[in-house]
Amino acid sequence: MIGLAAGFATSWLDATLSSVLDILIAFPVLLLTMLIVAARGASLGTVILAIGIALSAIVARLTRVLVKQVLSEQYVTASRTSGTSWLGLIWQHVLPNIWPTLIVNFALAFGIAVLAEASLSYLGLGAPPPNESWGRMLQQAQHTVATAPIGAIAPGFAIVVLVLGVNLVADGLRDVVDPLRKRSR
Repeated sequence: MIGLAAGFATSWLDATLSSVLDILIAFPVLLLTMLIVAARGASLGTVILAIGIALSAIVARLTRVLVKQVLSEQYVTASRTSGTSWLGLIWQHVLPNIWPTLIVNFALAFGIAVLAEASLSYLGLGAPPPNESWGRMLQQAQHTVATAPIGAIAPGFAIVVLVLGVNLVADGLRDVVDPLRKRSR
């Protein structure tokens, strides 16, 4: 929503929103999530909120750029001239043209979110017990790696497989939704 607002906004509001997004993007995702969790306390809701805030700035900035590109097209200008409302422009022209890129971005951001949650849990800043986390499993298994390595191998392998799988799905989605980027075989 922030990206859509910035894309349709006047120049001063666009500049303000872009500056706020740039400040949020300047912080690494893990550092920003750690700051939010440290300020609010470790809980499942706080971890979800922190990861959401940290990754939303990237999505909002991408959405803003995509909206600006679509609004500069001649068919959008013609639609505006014919009297289409702003809401009609969003539903008829903007969203159908930006969703493919956003879907790929969401798939890639999912992998980052999994790594951020596992990292927070490993550091003790994740959701407290009885909630389970692969990061906490890794942290608890680090003392028994020499005697029972499966305790560390299993959650580590699960994280790698999930993130790699999601990234491969995102790559496949990119090929499906953007025919110009299809790989030549």
